[in-house]
Amino acid sequence: MSDLARRSVLVIGAGGLGGPVALTLAAAGVGRLVLVDDDAIETSNLNRQPLFTEKDVGQRKAAAAAQRLRRLHPGLEVEALDRRFDDASAIELARSVDLLVDGSDNFATKFLASDAAVATGRMLVHGGVLRYTAQLFTVAPGVAGCLRCLFEAAPPPGSVPTCAQAGVLGPLAGTAGSLMAQEALRLLAGERGAYAGRLLIYDARTARARFVPVRKRADCLGCEGGRRVGVAAEPVPAGGGGAA
Repeated sequence: MSDLARRSVLVIGAGGLGGPVALTLAAAGVGRLVLVDDDAIETSNLNRQPLFTEKDVGQRKAAAAAQRLRRLHPGLEVEALDRRFDDASAIELARSVDLLVDGSDNFATKFLASDAAVATGRMLVHGGVLRYTAQLFTVAPGVAGCLRCLFEAAPPPGSVPTCAQAGVLGPLAGTAGSLMAQEALRLLAGERGAYAGRLLIYDARTARARFVPVRKRADCLGCEGGRRVGVAAEPVPAGGGGAA
């Protein structure tokens, strides 16, 4: 059995980002995936969510995604959770895996995922897409800054348009999801990660990418032990988090 076959990954969101992530990790030989998504498949999803087809419209995303992955990779262990990644479940789910990958579509979930990663000492691959822009960032507890070191807090509700409101270039979601999966594989192999300590921003219109340094802030509430999820931080091994 390969090392990857012994590893487990929590994929938050089974859509435009989480779908490509799950497909890539399964094909690479990761042994166990936990998919968390509380949404149903809509026709508008199909241009960027590769796990689904027209016949899946109306089904629950987590279950449909798990079924498709099992057909493609019979030896893969997939757990489908038809629920939201929330305060009640975040810590338990983070502790149950080696690595977190956040492909969610809302700020509250993204900040919660970062807090849970820091609190449990697990590494997190964060990703986001909107219109023609994608961003990637790795939260490496004890090594580099977290999402709150970068943004501090989520923007007020309604101040930033959602994917449904602003739209997303379909192929860009696949590109970002693939890059997130590659980062996850680096972390599972024990590497620091290409996006730890720096945010990648890619503009598909100009095909240009830039990096924004992310430094740990001394007053960051997220790095003070995951206060946002109400638990004390677990010890972080020297050199990285639980996925290293």
